Amino acid sequence: MSTEHQPEVVLGVGAGIAAYKVCDLLRRFTESGHGVTVVPTAEALRFVGEPTWAALSGRPVATGVWDGVHEVPHVRIGQRADLVFVAPATADLLARAAHGLAGDLLTNTLLTARCPVVFAPAMHTEMWEHPATQANVATLRSRGAIVLDPAVGRLTGADTGRGRLPDPAELFAVGRRVLARGALSTDLAGRRVVISAGGTREPIDPVRFIGNRSSGRQGYALAATAVARGAQVTLVSANVELADPAGVEVRRVGSALELREAVLAEAPAADAVVMAAAVADFRPSSEAGGKIKKTGAAPAPITLVENPDVLAELVRERARADQVIVGFAAETDDVLENGRAKLARKGCDLLVVNQVGRGRAFGTVDNQAVVLGRDGTSTEIPRGPKEDLADRVWDLVTERLSR
Repeated sequence: MSTEHQPEVVLGVGAGIAAYKVCDLLRRFTESGHGVTVVPTAEALRFVGEPTWAALSGRPVATGVWDGVHEVPHVRIGQRADLVFVAPATADLLARAAHGLAGDLLTNTLLTARCPVVFAPAMHTEMWEHPATQANVATLRSRGAIVLDPAVGRLTGADTGRGRLPDPAELFAVGRRVLARGALSTDLAGRRVVISAGGTREPIDPVRFIGNRSSGRQGYALAATAVARGAQVTLVSANVELADPAGVEVRRVGSALELREAVLAEAPAADAVVMAAAVADFRPSSEAGGKIKKTGAAPAPITLVENPDVLAELVRERARADQVIVGFAAETDDVLENGRAKLARKGCDLLVVNQVGRGRAFGTVDNQAVVLGRDGTSTEIPRGPKEDLADRVWDLVTERLSR
């Protein structure tokens, strides 16, 4: 993306009921200083009219190849863009894009764009799961386009399932990260990654648990940045109160044993596994059937047992030799010394070591770390937004995936 001009975004709008949500996405782009040209399909204007797009973008709406012919809009719009973002991307629009058709201004723009292209599909579950749609998505991804997986939720009418357009705030987050990386945006294209996030809870009784202070923000940042770099992402989320990142498949878990089961099930198909969750080292040996009440006597001691070491298990049962496994080490003192010892014990490829407690890391929007490599490397990441740390971790992962 050029730093000498206002970032230019082409917002392509497909003919789906979710088009009304794209008005919010457009507002987020314009209010953050991006110039946005809206290119709706003719049928999309049945859902949201041209005056709305023009008012929100502050620009005329580009609707046809015959408008302003002297400016050659079917070529110029795509050539000038820093990002093309298509939402909602209907099954029909994905099919036309995958087959290189150029029957309207939007598909012409997709053929002439040399910038990153993001598709945010939205359709009924059956349409998304149809082999034809999946083949078209695979084709687009193979060419370097970023095709987000749709969210799960309420669809048109009473239907519920996968096919919902992700939240506009999360779509904007993807667009922002893609613009930040420009031509480097798709270095994880075709890769599958599994990420764990949050903190596990080990039940004492039906209302109490042993837990930790992890908010899941770093794991969610890793998921969001991986999507923006073209990866297909599965996020194993333990007790997190954050919005699902756009384009991410989220599997919710509670305890360390549930997290282990989910991660081990997903890991064999993954090119990289990043264990960012704070997994409890111990759990009560048994869970009380009812709430433990005060009796006036000293409470019975809680006997603890060790939880499985999921990171070490992943390394032992590595799906293939080129799989990259990343661990996290949250330390309160002797940070690097403890980190190096943990790396030696676990045997993972990379270990992200950070100091926690007293306002550091847990629950914050920023983080800093040292990433230790099994190959003897050490990479210091200064304090900054968790998304920046996540991108630096993915840089190190991609270096190892390409070896």
